[in-house]
Amino acid sequence: RRVPSRHVASPSPRRCCWDPRGMAEATPAPWAHAALAAMGTAPLFLPVPTSPNVVITAALAVYVGAKRSVKPDPPEESMSKQDAMRFPLVGSVMLFGLFLCFKFLPKDLVNAVLAIYFVVLGAAALTATFYPFLCKLTPNALRSWKYEWKEFKVPLLMSQPEDITVDVPGVAVGICSVGFCVWYYVEKHWIANNVLGLAFSIQGIEFLSLGSVQIGCILLVGLFFYDIFWVFCTPVMVSVAKSFEAPIKLLFPRFDEAAVALAKPFSMLGLGDIVIPGIFVALVLRYDAHHAYRTGYFYSAYFGYILGLGTTILVMLVFNAAQPALLYIVPSVLGCVGVHAWIRGEFGHVFHYSEAVVEADANEDTAKKAQ
Repeated sequence: RRVPSRHVASPSPRRCCWDPRGMAEATPAPWAHAALAAMGTAPLFLPVPTSPNVVITAALAVYVGAKRSVKPDPPEESMSKQDAMRFPLVGSVMLFGLFLCFKFLPKDLVNAVLAIYFVVLGAAALTATFYPFLCKLTPNALRSWKYEWKEFKVPLLMSQPEDITVDVPGVAVGICSVGFCVWYYVEKHWIANNVLGLAFSIQGIEFLSLGSVQIGCILLVGLFFYDIFWVFCTPVMVSVAKSFEAPIKLLFPRFDEAAVALAKPFSMLGLGDIVIPGIFVALVLRYDAHHAYRTGYFYSAYFGYILGLGTTILVMLVFNAAQPALLYIVPSVLGCVGVHAWIRGEFGHVFHYSEAVVEADANEDTAKKAQ
């Protein structure tokens, strides 16, 4: 039985992604958060090799985002098949539009406008990322104070008004996040860029939902060809990546002599190479959570991501040219999960998995018990 991919509201506390281990603490995988923070700041003090830094940092970001995506409540909205099929086309239009803006408009003006937009989003992303940590450290007396803001809406950023609840930890984190984003806007320091980029990545993986494995496959395959075309067939993506001074990419300091000689102090990794495969890995983890972690497909997907990204770095070093990361990540992730499912004799079950169907089944079971 199939139902639309939109979430069906239910009064029942039973959800398809219930995780008793994750619910024991406000923020899952605390050691992975600490490792990500350590890896991200290590180049400030040590000459960390660039290639391992890229792979480890991206892998930790995917792991943290995926773990945080396992919640008692499923996502309220998820991507449809039509959205997945349109995504590469919409992305192409936006990418080429940015290319034209940088080509025909003053670069500083375009970056200034985009930086303001990303600073606003960055403050929200930082607040959501660090709120669980501060909330655990706040005394109960302060944590109990709350203020409700009815029908809050930010023009151009929010399509529908929402009821916002503000508490002391949220206000404290929000003020610090705004101050940090102002520092980024003024200084454009690489560490500030990476903190915002990692916050965007974690929040994207945590909250964006594909809804089903089929939709995830459609999206990944579509972006597989998108990445190949815009990197190998045109100079557009590389040009935009080099011109765009906003936290849409992670910057990794290079300490080798060649980087100094060529005045290329950083290697780059686009956030799309983290978030896009990351939301599929997170979906697979929620599949495992629904089956009480007996299936282990998350480890296959996660290994596939690391293998694909590592292959990207290796090919880039061999040919000394920019590589479309999804060219290697997509086949690796889908191949590892597919082979694992085929070995277990569950290929069809995994391929047809849908969070909306599971949620509808849970609602039906609850209704029967209530009768």
